[in-house]
Amino acid sequence: MYFPRLIQKHLENQINSKEIVVLTGMRRTGKTTLMRYLYEQINTKNKVYLDLDNIIEQKIFEEQDFNNIWFNLKPFGIKSSEKSFIFIDEIQAMPSAVKAVKYLYDHYNVKFFITGSSSFYIKNVFPESLAGRKVIFELFPLTFREFLIFKNSDYKAPLSFRQMADQKNFIAYEKLKKYFDEYLHFGGFPQIVLEEDEEQKKLQIKDIFQSYFEKDVQKLADFRNLNIFRDMILLLMQRAGSKLDITKLASELRISRDTVYSYLNFLEATYFISLISPFSRNVDREVSGTKKVYVCDTGILNNFARVSDGVLIENAVYNLLRIYGQVKYYQKRGGSEIDFILFPEKIAFEVKMNGNENDIKKLKRLADNLDIKEHYVVSYRYLNNPEVILAQDL
Repeated sequence: MYFPRLIQKHLENQINSKEIVVLTGMRRTGKTTLMRYLYEQINTKNKVYLDLDNIIEQKIFEEQDFNNIWFNLKPFGIKSSEKSFIFIDEIQAMPSAVKAVKYLYDHYNVKFFITGSSSFYIKNVFPESLAGRKVIFELFPLTFREFLIFKNSDYKAPLSFRQMADQKNFIAYEKLKKYFDEYLHFGGFPQIVLEEDEEQKKLQIKDIFQSYFEKDVQKLADFRNLNIFRDMILLLMQRAGSKLDITKLASELRISRDTVYSYLNFLEATYFISLISPFSRNVDREVSGTKKVYVCDTGILNNFARVSDGVLIENAVYNLLRIYGQVKYYQKRGGSEIDFILFPEKIAFEVKMNGNENDIKKLKRLADNLDIKEHYVVSYRYLNNPEVILAQDL
């Protein structure tokens, strides 16, 4: 059974455009399933779906004269004389295919849909000559709204943050609480969400982590000591929601600061972590400021690190907010902090397990000082206040 994703409509809008559509994101987030769906929506026989993890299908692009690729596509029923649609899954398995894609795009009436498992690959292997020829979309683990679709729930959350605060009700909160708890503890990878048995969920989460380590880290990275890299991942998960001390990380792992930075860059580019910057009116201070770290999925975080429910909630809220825009945090020199500020709307959010009136007043003071008009406490537990959004409604 196919379950729609929120990004689907944006991809459908690209079917008739000329640009190469690139869908990237962490492994097991559903890129192939989504691309297969799009493939079925295209009403023509002049289309083909290729998986470059298959070495036989790699041979299609092993031509010095790229015009000869059309002869290799003939057995699939593809003609170069009319518009063709070529889907290429896991293009990082064959970097040389990118040059062929560019050539065919420039010389023939062909529409490409491509998946790649990391922005690290897309940024480092796709040639600059593809600038202006491609549109990139990112696919993350399920949001909670998508999670509910996978669970066949008919709940429709309000669309705007103001509506989320105004229209919450206790009956809906109680109805969704068990779902949200499952989402927090096992995350949003589609195969995990569809699995009913908890022990199988845990085994599959371990398999996703192992697959990431074997297929992305070992194949894409050139790290000398993978054990140290693994140890750094575990340290980062323990620090989820915290500001990173690069010097301390380097000392604990007995590696240089430069090596720590290279590991962080790779982990962020392969979607395993997100690093968010502090908000400041001084641009230079903002760029150089200490960043906070969040993990791609609370299921992975919960199963590989010992973190509190408060950290799980904060990490989940970050993952839910990032689809709305750029997210930063704010901290005064005296220590007072706003967990998240969403841009470009400039909306402030403070995350709490059990929000209360004091949290609301404190957030308002901080937001007023920054001239932020819209602000909400995001609470795991129900609180009937117009300045509170329930975490499960994001």
